[in-house]
Amino acid sequence: MHITPKTPEVRVPRLVGLMAMDAREAARSRGLFLNSPGRPDLHLAVVDYVVRQYPQPGAEVPRDSMVYVWFDFGEGEGGGGVREPRVPRPPTGGLQRELDQPGDPYAVVSSA
Repeated sequence: MHITPKTPEVRVPRLVGLMAMDAREAARSRGLFLNSPGRPDLHLAVVDYVVRQYPQPGAEVPRDSMVYVWFDFGEGEGGGGVREPRVPRPPTGGLQRELDQPGDPYAVVSSA
């Protein structure tokens, strides 16, 4: 009976947020290969940042596995950056509420 040795498992590193050259090095140091769908010049990419990866970070895969990375968001997935809520929020109403509108049945009455 011939038993083939099992390929050692490695954990996929977190590549999202890394530049292309750093992502390549991180994958290579774990014995993984890097591939980018639609990007045949991956070996030339230097300062493009990884925005997605598959398999996810921490997944256990056999050594010599392929990790796929993307450097831009797909069609319809945004990419406009982080939108944080504004705190404090601007007051509601604004100038339209303070001025009389033409034909307003409830005109603001001044007590002066």
